[in-house]
Amino acid sequence: MTLLFLILISRIYVVQVVEGAKWYELAKKRWSTEEQLVAKRGTIADRDGNVLAMDTIAYNVSVNPQLINEEGLTEEIIDGLHDILGISKEELRKNVTAKKEDGDFLVHREIRNGGWQIDKALADKIRKFREELAKEKKVYDVGIDLAESLKRYYPRKTLASQVVGYLNKEGAAMTGIEASFDEQLSGENGLIKYEKDGKRVQLSEGEVEYKPAEDGQNIQLTIDSDIQHYVDEALQEIQKKYAPKSATAIAADPNTMEILAMSNIPQYDPNEYWKNNANSYNHAIKSLYEPGSTFKIATLAAAVEEGVFNPDETYKSGRIKIKGIPNPIRDIKREGWGTITFLEGLKYSSNVAFVKLGYERLGEEKLRKYYTDFGFGQKTGIQLGSELKGSIRFQYPSEIANATFGQGVSVTPIQQVAAVAAVANGGKLLQPQIIKSITDPNTKSTTNIEPKVVRQVISEETSRKVGEYLEQVVSDQEKGTGKNAYIEGYRVAGKTGTAQKVDGINYSDTKFVVSFIGYAPVDNPKIVVYIVVDEPNDSLVGGGTVAAPAFKQIVLKSLRKMGVAPNYAADSENAAKEVTMTIPDVTDLKVDQAKAELKAKAVSFELVGNGKTVLQQIPAAGSSVHPTQRIYLITEQKEKLAIPDLKGVSLRDALEITSLIGIRLIPEGQGFVVSQKEETLNNVRVLKVVLAPPTGADGVVGSQDAETDAAENEEKAASAGNESSDEGQPAGTDEAADSASNGSSPNNTAAE
Repeated sequence: MTLLFLILISRIYVVQVVEGAKWYELAKKRWSTEEQLVAKRGTIADRDGNVLAMDTIAYNVSVNPQLINEEGLTEEIIDGLHDILGISKEELRKNVTAKKEDGDFLVHREIRNGGWQIDKALADKIRKFREELAKEKKVYDVGIDLAESLKRYYPRKTLASQVVGYLNKEGAAMTGIEASFDEQLSGENGLIKYEKDGKRVQLSEGEVEYKPAEDGQNIQLTIDSDIQHYVDEALQEIQKKYAPKSATAIAADPNTMEILAMSNIPQYDPNEYWKNNANSYNHAIKSLYEPGSTFKIATLAAAVEEGVFNPDETYKSGRIKIKGIPNPIRDIKREGWGTITFLEGLKYSSNVAFVKLGYERLGEEKLRKYYTDFGFGQKTGIQLGSELKGSIRFQYPSEIANATFGQGVSVTPIQQVAAVAAVANGGKLLQPQIIKSITDPNTKSTTNIEPKVVRQVISEETSRKVGEYLEQVVSDQEKGTGKNAYIEGYRVAGKTGTAQKVDGINYSDTKFVVSFIGYAPVDNPKIVVYIVVDEPNDSLVGGGTVAAPAFKQIVLKSLRKMGVAPNYAADSENAAKEVTMTIPDVTDLKVDQAKAELKAKAVSFELVGNGKTVLQQIPAAGSSVHPTQRIYLITEQKEKLAIPDLKGVSLRDALEITSLIGIRLIPEGQGFVVSQKEETLNNVRVLKVVLAPPTGADGVVGSQDAETDAAENEEKAASAGNESSDEGQPAGTDEAADSASNGSSPNNTAAE
């Protein structure tokens, strides 16, 4: 017995003293536990802070095959999950009956395909199902588990989806900003280590190791959601009418090259990317196109800068023979327009004119320099991955001549926008920007992205002249190929493009890429828009027919949203085509709802009163008015109303508004209200207003007839609001601007 105790004591000594440290470390490992603290991925928002991508709670479904089979719940579990998740019964059976290699059932099996990262609504249905099944079968656990996790959610769905990108179900960033800025958005996970007792309760005196999670940085884009919406609408109309393979549009601020909108069709919803994953491709930076005649803007700018473009100089249109080229280069109109000026050649989009300017007068060396300076054949540097750089082939005389009018050149849409923005903004090539700022939530610091000038390409004087020439391509309603982009009231510069596609080794006579690029207002550009449509279903339409009307729609709404004043009055000699819009009905809506609806339609409005519901609107719903007309939303009874600012409204609307308020209107002059003054006349409150023909100086132009003499004004004022407000102007008429190529030589003639 003594010997036995000696051996036992010796062993205790060895364990506790000699090997004590080793066993203590092993014990600490059993006591300790570690939990990962998941970092929250940064948000992606538009320039106004509207969230485009964010993390949200999701749930992962798993099952316990061992428990399910022990309780005999296999068929019930399969049927229930099939009804809720829509997963096939064959797939569910594989999971519910999954076994180890030794034949025993697994105790944990994740249902990845269809049960991973489900939303709360489905998770609640599963909770309800397992509770009812447990109650019915009188068991504590039915073997279904829900684990909470985070998933990426895109609240605006298809809006700017190709720019934003998406994460796959495994959380990997695949495209767009999500992929390009994955490191900044991801953050860094943290952890906590602590010691626990046998019931997994933390020991109060135990050691704790804690590293907090560092959340990802928040990215604010330059995208304007309203303008993005206008672009999406315009492209969807093109898709319905012309069913192209794809269409792309970019809107940017030419003074900063901040991208205001970037859209492609077909579109996709990143929340359900697996349904149409191919549509996540961003053609704006990843696709190369022959630009056709839109490329002539670069040739024109170079010619004006070098002093070889005289708008009044004449030349013989139709065809031109180049040494070393077997076939002559022809205009879209094969017989030409006779002897015309170079400015008329620009309006008609004459290939011959640009071959003369570029190939004969500027020459290869200067052409190459200007095309390179405008950024062609190189990446723009926009903060999106997989951007292509395109190419300009200058090996043979035919390639040099064809490049002057955009054939044999491959460019990306973003290169086109950057180059034309340089023409618009005074000659400065700017790096396109898609990121406005990046905020680190851990340090509370924000980095703002400033405009970056790459180089000065042309002078400010050349920029001004080119703008005036391009304006005539749009404003000349007889000769201008861009006449369908004309916006009544605004000075618009632009150029159409219709390029044949290469089919095999030759140019196709039936497949075209049509486009339009332009900016407005010419004297102080606020927006540049490029639209390119790949293979519309009608081979006889050109850029002026397909893309120019979409350009007009986008730019008009955008200028109204920006509050940009028209350059001239609606009734001036420049108003060759009247543009109208129909007033939507927002009566009886809550003020916030009405504001949102009018903002979405780019309608200018003013609230009259402090009520919460729109009681009446002026002009009335359904009225046809000029797009810059301000809409008044009456939210209170007349005895509570203050006098609103009436500047810019017609006499008719001013009468109706003052009638509602209960104040007498005394007008002076004719046209639209330019000033107002409240006075008391014979103890009666009156409002004196001065009217004048519209000039656009205040940024508001009415569309109703202002030709009323002073006597008629007095008569209407006396009646104080007996006039109706539904008089409008007839809508403008759009005519086709281009004709397609007719028998052009595939090797030396662009379609336009």
